[in-house]
Amino acid sequence: MADSYRQTTQAKLARMGIYAMLFLLALWFLAPLYVMLTTSFKSLDDIRSGNLLSLPQSFSLDAWKTAWDSACTGVECGGMKGYFGNSLKMMIPAVLISTLLGSLNGYVLSMWRFKGSDAFFMALLIGTFLPFQVVILPMAQVLGMLGLENSTGRLVLVHVIYGLQFTTLFFRNYYVTVPSDLVKAARIDGAGFFLFFFKILLPISIPTIMVCLIWQTTQIWNDFLFGVVFSSGDGQPITVALNNLVNTSTGVKQYNVDMAAAIIAALPTLLVYIVGGKFFVRGLTAGAVKG
Repeated sequence: MADSYRQTTQAKLARMGIYAMLFLLALWFLAPLYVMLTTSFKSLDDIRSGNLLSLPQSFSLDAWKTAWDSACTGVECGGMKGYFGNSLKMMIPAVLISTLLGSLNGYVLSMWRFKGSDAFFMALLIGTFLPFQVVILPMAQVLGMLGLENSTGRLVLVHVIYGLQFTTLFFRNYYVTVPSDLVKAARIDGAGFFLFFFKILLPISIPTIMVCLIWQTTQIWNDFLFGVVFSSGDGQPITVALNNLVNTSTGVKQYNVDMAAAIIAALPTLLVYIVGGKFFVRGLTAGAVKG
Protein backbone atom coordinates (compact mmCIF):
# COMPACT_ATOMS: atom_id res chain seq x y z
CA MET A 1 0.00 0.00 0.00
CA ALA A 2 2.81 2.38 0.98
CA ASP A 3 4.72 1.63 -2.25
CA SER A 4 1.60 2.23 -4.33
CA TYR A 5 0.95 5.54 -2.56
CA ARG A 6 4.58 6.59 -3.02
CA GLN A 7 4.49 5.77 -6.75
CA THR A 8 1.25 7.69 -7.17
CA THR A 9 2.71 10.71 -5.38
CA GLN A 10 5.87 10.61 -7.48
CA ALA A 11 3.82 10.40 -10.68
CA LYS A 12 1.75 13.42 -9.63
CA LEU A 13 4.86 15.41 -8.74
CA ALA A 14 6.48 14.51 -12.05
CA ARG A 15 3.35 15.58 -13.92
CA MET A 16 3.20 18.86 -11.99
CA GLY A 17 6.86 19.47 -12.80
CA ILE A 18 6.24 18.91 -16.50
CA TYR A 19 3.25 21.27 -16.48
CA ALA A 20 5.27 23.90 -14.60
CA MET A 21 8.08 23.65 -17.15
CA LEU A 22 5.64 23.93 -20.05
CA PHE A 23 4.01 26.94 -18.42
CA LEU A 24 7.37 28.69 -18.01
CA LEU A 25 8.33 27.92 -21.60
CA ALA A 26 4.98 29.27 -22.80
CA LEU A 27 5.57 32.49 -20.86
CA TRP A 28 9.06 32.75 -22.33
CA PHE A 29 7.85 32.41 -25.93
CA LEU A 30 4.77 34.60 -25.43
CA ALA A 31 6.70 37.44 -23.77
CA PRO A 32 7.68 39.11 -27.10
CA LEU A 33 4.05 39.00 -28.27
CA TYR A 34 2.95 40.54 -24.98
CA VAL A 35 5.51 43.35 -25.35
CA MET A 36 4.42 44.01 -28.94
CA LEU A 37 0.73 44.16 -28.01
CA THR A 38 1.15 46.39 -24.99
CA THR A 39 3.55 48.72 -26.80
CA SER A 40 1.18 49.09 -29.74
CA PHE A 41 -1.51 50.42 -27.38
CA LYS A 42 0.80 52.91 -25.63
CA SER A 43 1.52 56.54 -26.45
CA LEU A 44 5.07 57.70 -27.04
CA ASP A 45 5.13 59.43 -23.63
CA ASP A 46 3.93 56.20 -22.02
CA ILE A 47 6.70 54.25 -23.76
CA ARG A 48 9.39 56.67 -22.58
CA SER A 49 8.18 56.82 -18.98
CA GLY A 50 7.36 53.14 -18.45
CA ASN A 51 9.13 49.83 -19.03
CA LEU A 52 8.64 47.10 -21.61
CA LEU A 53 6.48 44.89 -19.40
CA SER A 54 4.21 47.60 -17.99
CA LEU A 55 0.63 47.90 -19.14
CA PRO A 56 -0.48 51.05 -20.99
CA GLN A 57 -1.59 53.87 -18.70
CA SER A 58 -4.42 54.49 -21.17
CA PHE A 59 -5.20 52.23 -24.10
CA SER A 60 -5.08 54.00 -27.46
CA LEU A 61 -5.69 52.78 -31.01
CA ASP A 62 -3.90 55.74 -32.59
CA ALA A 63 -0.81 53.68 -33.41
CA TRP A 64 -2.95 51.05 -35.15
CA LYS A 65 -4.75 53.70 -37.20
CA THR A 66 -1.45 55.29 -38.17
CA ALA A 67 0.11 51.96 -39.12
CA TRP A 68 -2.91 51.00 -41.23
CA ASP A 69 -3.70 54.31 -42.92
CA SER A 70 -0.87 56.81 -42.77
CA ALA A 71 2.46 55.29 -41.78
CA CYS A 72 5.43 56.19 -44.01
CA THR A 73 6.90 52.99 -45.47
CA GLY A 74 9.89 54.49 -47.21
CA VAL A 75 8.00 54.49 -50.53
CA GLU A 76 5.00 56.58 -49.57
CA CYS A 77 2.94 57.55 -46.54
CA GLY A 78 -0.12 55.47 -47.28
CA GLY A 79 0.14 53.00 -44.43
CA MET A 80 0.09 49.21 -44.57
CA LYS A 81 -3.39 48.97 -46.07
CA GLY A 82 -2.37 48.89 -49.72
CA TYR A 83 0.52 46.49 -49.16
CA PHE A 84 -1.75 44.17 -47.18
CA GLY A 85 -3.96 43.98 -50.26
CA ASN A 86 -0.91 43.30 -52.45
CA SER A 87 0.02 40.31 -50.31
CA LEU A 88 -3.53 38.98 -50.47
CA LYS A 89 -3.65 39.34 -54.27
CA MET A 90 -0.33 37.52 -54.49
CA MET A 91 -0.95 34.84 -51.88
CA ILE A 92 -4.44 33.58 -52.74
CA PRO A 93 -3.85 32.63 -56.41
CA ALA A 94 -0.33 31.32 -55.68
CA VAL A 95 -1.59 29.07 -52.87
CA LEU A 96 -4.53 27.72 -54.88
CA ILE A 97 -2.55 27.12 -58.09
CA SER A 98 0.42 25.47 -56.37
CA THR A 99 -1.90 23.23 -54.34
CA LEU A 100 -3.88 22.12 -57.39
CA LEU A 101 -0.80 21.48 -59.52
CA GLY A 102 0.91 19.70 -56.62
CA SER A 103 -2.07 17.40 -56.19
CA LEU A 104 -2.00 16.53 -59.90
CA ASN A 105 1.75 15.92 -59.80
CA GLY A 106 1.44 13.73 -56.72
CA TYR A 107 -1.37 11.79 -58.39
CA VAL A 108 0.68 11.13 -61.51
CA LEU A 109 3.87 10.23 -59.65
CA SER A 110 2.11 7.79 -57.33
CA MET A 111 -0.46 6.09 -59.59
CA TRP A 112 0.38 6.75 -63.24
CA ARG A 113 4.01 5.73 -63.45
CA PHE A 114 5.96 6.63 -66.57
CA LYS A 115 9.54 6.30 -67.76
CA GLY A 116 11.75 8.60 -65.72
CA SER A 117 9.13 9.24 -63.04
CA ASP A 118 11.51 8.30 -60.24
CA ALA A 119 14.19 10.65 -61.58
CA PHE A 120 11.60 13.42 -61.94
CA PHE A 121 10.45 12.92 -58.37
CA MET A 122 14.05 12.91 -57.14
CA ALA A 123 14.67 16.23 -58.92
CA LEU A 124 11.60 17.70 -57.22
CA LEU A 125 12.78 16.34 -53.89
CA ILE A 126 16.18 17.98 -54.33
CA GLY A 127 14.36 21.24 -55.10
CA THR A 128 12.92 21.32 -51.59
CA PHE A 129 16.44 21.76 -50.19
CA LEU A 130 17.44 24.64 -52.47
CA PRO A 131 17.59 28.01 -50.67
CA PHE A 132 15.82 31.05 -52.07
CA GLN A 133 19.09 32.71 -53.10
CA VAL A 134 19.97 29.94 -55.57
CA VAL A 135 16.93 30.51 -57.79
CA ILE A 136 16.86 34.31 -57.85
CA LEU A 137 19.02 34.85 -60.96
CA PRO A 138 17.49 32.01 -63.04
CA MET A 139 14.03 33.17 -62.03
CA ALA A 140 14.82 36.75 -63.02
CA GLN A 141 16.00 35.58 -66.44
CA VAL A 142 12.85 33.52 -67.00
CA LEU A 143 10.60 36.40 -65.95
CA GLY A 144 12.48 38.71 -68.30
CA MET A 145 12.03 36.26 -71.19
CA LEU A 146 8.31 36.04 -70.45
CA GLY A 147 8.03 39.82 -70.37
CA LEU A 148 6.08 39.93 -67.10
CA GLU A 149 5.82 43.55 -65.99
CA ASN A 150 3.15 43.36 -63.30
CA SER A 151 4.72 42.92 -59.86
CA THR A 152 1.87 40.85 -58.47
CA GLY A 153 1.89 38.54 -61.50
CA ARG A 154 5.63 38.02 -61.18
CA LEU A 155 5.36 37.11 -57.52
CA VAL A 156 2.48 34.71 -58.13
CA LEU A 157 4.51 32.82 -60.72
CA VAL A 158 7.63 32.79 -58.56
CA HIS A 159 5.82 31.38 -55.52
CA VAL A 160 3.94 28.80 -57.59
CA ILE A 161 7.17 27.50 -59.09
CA TYR A 162 9.11 27.49 -55.83
CA GLY A 163 6.28 25.93 -53.81
CA LEU A 164 5.39 23.26 -56.35
CA GLN A 165 7.98 20.77 -55.14
CA PHE A 166 6.67 20.98 -51.58
CA THR A 167 3.02 20.46 -52.52
CA THR A 168 3.97 17.64 -54.90
CA LEU A 169 5.92 15.92 -52.13
CA PHE A 170 3.04 16.21 -49.66
CA PHE A 171 0.45 14.81 -52.08
CA ARG A 172 2.68 12.08 -53.49
CA ASN A 173 3.49 10.75 -50.00
CA TYR A 174 -0.22 10.71 -49.19
CA TYR A 175 -1.41 9.12 -52.42
CA VAL A 176 1.00 6.17 -52.17
CA THR A 177 -0.97 5.12 -49.07
CA VAL A 178 -4.24 4.87 -51.01
CA PRO A 179 -5.17 1.16 -51.39
CA SER A 180 -4.43 -0.20 -54.86
CA ASP A 181 -7.78 -2.06 -54.84
CA LEU A 182 -9.57 1.30 -54.89
CA VAL A 183 -7.62 2.32 -57.99
CA LYS A 184 -8.29 -0.98 -59.74
CA ALA A 185 -12.00 -0.88 -58.94
CA ALA A 186 -12.32 2.65 -60.28
CA ARG A 187 -10.55 1.74 -63.51
CA ILE A 188 -12.71 -1.33 -63.97
CA ASP A 189 -15.78 0.89 -63.59
CA GLY A 190 -14.47 3.07 -66.38
CA ALA A 191 -13.05 5.99 -64.41
CA GLY A 192 -10.47 7.82 -66.45
CA PHE A 193 -7.58 10.03 -65.39
CA PHE A 194 -9.50 13.15 -64.40
CA LEU A 195 -12.71 11.41 -63.26
CA PHE A 196 -10.83 9.26 -60.76
CA PHE A 197 -8.84 12.25 -59.53
CA PHE A 198 -11.69 14.72 -59.04
CA LYS A 199 -14.45 12.30 -57.96
CA ILE A 200 -12.55 9.83 -55.80
CA LEU A 201 -9.02 10.90 -54.90
CA LEU A 202 -9.43 14.62 -54.26
CA PRO A 203 -12.36 14.30 -51.80
CA ILE A 204 -10.30 12.01 -49.54
CA SER A 205 -7.29 14.33 -49.67
CA ILE A 206 -8.66 17.00 -47.33
CA PRO A 207 -5.91 16.55 -44.66
CA THR A 208 -3.13 16.97 -47.23
CA ILE A 209 -4.93 19.86 -48.90
CA MET A 210 -5.04 21.62 -45.53
CA VAL A 211 -1.31 20.99 -45.05
CA CYS A 212 -0.52 22.54 -48.43
CA LEU A 213 -2.82 25.51 -47.86
CA ILE A 214 -1.32 26.28 -44.46
CA TRP A 215 2.26 25.64 -45.59
CA GLN A 216 2.01 27.75 -48.72
CA THR A 217 0.08 30.53 -47.00
CA THR A 218 2.76 30.82 -44.34
CA GLN A 219 5.68 30.63 -46.76
CA ILE A 220 4.25 33.12 -49.25
CA TRP A 221 2.88 35.64 -46.78
CA ASN A 222 6.09 35.74 -44.74
CA ASP A 223 8.42 35.88 -47.75
CA PHE A 224 10.65 38.93 -47.92
CA LEU A 225 13.44 38.04 -50.36
CA PHE A 226 11.29 37.37 -53.43
CA GLY A 227 9.13 40.36 -52.58
CA VAL A 228 12.02 42.80 -52.40
CA VAL A 229 13.70 41.42 -55.54
CA PHE A 230 10.74 40.95 -57.88
CA SER A 231 8.51 43.87 -56.88
CA SER A 232 8.82 47.62 -56.56
CA GLY A 233 6.91 50.71 -55.52
CA ASP A 234 3.22 50.29 -54.83
CA GLY A 235 3.30 46.61 -55.86
CA GLN A 236 5.41 45.42 -52.92
CA PRO A 237 4.04 42.90 -50.40
CA ILE A 238 3.47 43.72 -46.77
CA THR A 239 6.75 42.22 -45.53
CA VAL A 240 8.76 44.66 -47.65
CA ALA A 241 6.54 47.55 -46.56
CA LEU A 242 7.04 46.57 -42.91
CA ASN A 243 10.81 46.55 -43.37
CA ASN A 244 10.67 49.98 -45.01
CA LEU A 245 8.49 51.33 -42.22
CA VAL A 246 10.70 50.06 -39.40
CA ASN A 247 13.88 51.33 -41.06
CA THR A 248 12.51 54.73 -42.06
CA SER A 249 13.84 57.56 -39.95
CA THR A 250 11.44 60.51 -40.05
CA GLY A 251 11.94 62.44 -36.82
CA VAL A 252 10.96 60.72 -33.58
CA LYS A 253 10.95 56.92 -33.74
CA GLN A 254 7.38 55.67 -33.29
CA TYR A 255 7.83 52.30 -31.65
CA ASN A 256 4.11 51.90 -31.05
CA VAL A 257 3.40 52.27 -34.77
CA ASP A 258 6.16 49.78 -35.62
CA MET A 259 4.71 47.23 -33.20
CA ALA A 260 1.17 47.70 -34.52
CA ALA A 261 2.39 47.30 -38.11
CA ALA A 262 4.30 44.12 -37.21
CA ILE A 263 1.19 42.60 -35.61
CA ILE A 264 -0.90 43.54 -38.66
CA ALA A 265 1.64 41.80 -40.89
CA ALA A 266 1.63 38.68 -38.70
CA LEU A 267 -2.13 38.37 -38.14
CA PRO A 268 -3.07 36.32 -41.26
CA THR A 269 -0.57 33.52 -40.62
CA LEU A 270 -1.41 33.55 -36.92
CA LEU A 271 -5.11 33.14 -37.69
CA VAL A 272 -4.37 30.38 -40.21
CA TYR A 273 -2.53 28.34 -37.59
CA ILE A 274 -5.16 28.99 -34.92
CA VAL A 275 -7.98 27.86 -37.21
CA GLY A 276 -6.22 25.05 -39.10
CA GLY A 277 -3.37 23.99 -36.80
CA LYS A 278 -4.97 20.68 -35.88
CA PHE A 279 -5.54 19.88 -39.56
CA PHE A 280 -1.88 20.67 -40.26
CA VAL A 281 -0.60 18.12 -37.73
CA ARG A 282 -3.20 15.56 -38.83
CA GLY A 283 -2.32 16.04 -42.49
CA LEU A 284 1.42 15.72 -41.94
CA THR A 285 0.93 12.29 -40.34
CA ALA A 286 -1.76 11.14 -42.79
CA GLY A 287 0.74 9.53 -45.16
CA ALA A 288 3.18 8.31 -42.55
CA VAL A 289 1.92 4.71 -42.50
CA LYS A 290 0.67 2.80 -45.50
CA GLY A 291 -2.45 0.73 -45.10
